[in-house]
Amino acid sequence: MDEPQGPAPRWCSCRVPDEPAGGHEGHRHGLSRRQALGGLTAAGALALAGWPGSAEAAAPGKRSGRDVTITVMGTSDIHSHALDWDYYKDAAYSDSAGNVVGLARVSSLVQQIRRRRGRDHTLLFDAGDTIQGTPLGFYYATVEPITKTGQTHPMATQMNAIGFDAVALGNHEFNYGLPFLNKWISQMDAPVLAANAVHAGTDRPAFRPYVIKRMHVPGHPPIRVGLLGLTNPGVAIWDKANVSGKLDFLDLVETAKKWVPIVRAQGVDVMVVSAHAGDSGLSSYTGDIPVENASAMVARQVPGIDAILFGHAHIDVPQRFVTNETTGESVVMSEPKCWGERLSVFDLTLRRERGRWKVVGKSATTVNTNTVEEDPALVRLVKKQHDAVVAYVNQVVATSTEEMSAAESCWKDTAILDYVNAVQTAKVTEAVAGTEYASLPVVSIAAPFSRAATFPAGKVTIKDIAGLYIYDNTLLGSVLTGAQIKDYLEYSARYYKQVAAGDPVDPASWTNAHDLPDYNYDQFSGVTYDIDIAQAEGSRIRNLAFNGTTVADDQKFVVAVNNYRQSGGGGFPHITTAPVVYNAQLAIREAIVAYASAAGTIDPKSFHVENWRLVRDGTPVF
Repeated sequence: MDEPQGPAPRWCSCRVPDEPAGGHEGHRHGLSRRQALGGLTAAGALALAGWPGSAEAAAPGKRSGRDVTITVMGTSDIHSHALDWDYYKDAAYSDSAGNVVGLARVSSLVQQIRRRRGRDHTLLFDAGDTIQGTPLGFYYATVEPITKTGQTHPMATQMNAIGFDAVALGNHEFNYGLPFLNKWISQMDAPVLAANAVHAGTDRPAFRPYVIKRMHVPGHPPIRVGLLGLTNPGVAIWDKANVSGKLDFLDLVETAKKWVPIVRAQGVDVMVVSAHAGDSGLSSYTGDIPVENASAMVARQVPGIDAILFGHAHIDVPQRFVTNETTGESVVMSEPKCWGERLSVFDLTLRRERGRWKVVGKSATTVNTNTVEEDPALVRLVKKQHDAVVAYVNQVVATSTEEMSAAESCWKDTAILDYVNAVQTAKVTEAVAGTEYASLPVVSIAAPFSRAATFPAGKVTIKDIAGLYIYDNTLLGSVLTGAQIKDYLEYSARYYKQVAAGDPVDPASWTNAHDLPDYNYDQFSGVTYDIDIAQAEGSRIRNLAFNGTTVADDQKFVVAVNNYRQSGGGGFPHITTAPVVYNAQLAIREAIVAYASAAGTIDPKSFHVENWRLVRDGTPVF
């Protein structure tokens, strides 16, 4: 049960590739689909992962009859994956690593661990990014929004059924606005936490900061576990339109320094943090916004924390120990891979000393959910809503005259990405007609979100469009000068490694320099330019022109851009301070659907212009 906390404070949102081989993934304990189908149980998976079954193995000295081990399970970055389903492929999810997805899989794993350890020995937390990420999340936020229909959000339905003890807010929880977020929170049985999200201009929490859980382990005095929830400061950038003037997002470390002693002072025996922040200490943005991936910084700089469940980075970190600089104590950390592919499992051993519980052992691992089948009860709970989304995404909106693929869109100007730019250009041109900006040329920016995106020859469905434009971005129009566009393109061109003119042509090996994701490689339409990847960064954009004439530094353009980029996502120059001349909060995916439906036909001959190309020392690569 939740323990009373004294005077109550006033309380008041992504597709990724298969797992890489490097980084944290080198420490994961993944399991193949063959092993899962071979009958490997959750207990067997834990053993294979090196889980000792309890934290005594990690504790110094001998075991004592006074010792009790509790298990804290954790999820993160579920991103509205309720079932093991890929709405873009209209089939069960699959990848090259044999992963599965969805809370229905997580539920089966949680139940197995609860049975093995005892329900009274376990807790279940989440580290955020729950309600956005698939067409399921989009549908119940925009097509049949729960704020209007009164339906319970399918993610709330599932989380309530599984029995989460508390969840933290992720940055994507804010994607659909505060009224929608508050509606979802009201449907949740579990406390929803975010200590560092405060009412604008104050230090007053806008959401519940923490919860204390009392565990009644038979034969022992109660164990009190405190959980502090922290969200990502990047919300202030990424969802500026939804939170500006309403919420501020404080530094994770400073917030934890404030709240951990408050929770500790209430006599908790175990202190856990659930943070929607990676552990690298880095940020994807610049400026005075607090550090984005600060989980390890919290462990290192804030005394009194035993364990941290973290997320946001979408990678698998089974176990990481960080030594606190003040106490010298180790903090155990774990991040479960996204979408329900993994479940973090912490074991914390407590010993009764002088009438108090003391944590004497800590361990963690992650378990692959492909070791279990979907929980049929969890499937039944959301089947009607899932079926409605499947029917929606399979609606035909237009006919394509030929097949179009994004497979080469990271190194070639492709028709399918030009279609996004064509829609954005048309909408912004229409919006500025009759205004003082009507005489300015309109150009557009788009990035290759998914190399797997395709439009088939023939019928094109909402599913196909959603597979191309996978994010819930909205469209804006801003004004940039020619010099600013060139700076912008130079920044974007950092995406390529420097390649000598005589090297073999291997474009797939040239991309993602500096670990930049594809979605941070922006391409312009409406102007022509070369990217000379034989040159050093900052000197790659050549022959920038408009209608065959070199672009002047002071020449002005209206630029169609998405809200993520305009708000500072990716750290591109000039765009955040550029004058905004259009912002009707139009979802770009919906604009593409409407544009395709109105035309009835998608014909590349009417919009595809190869206006940019890769060159080396001036010689085209292709």
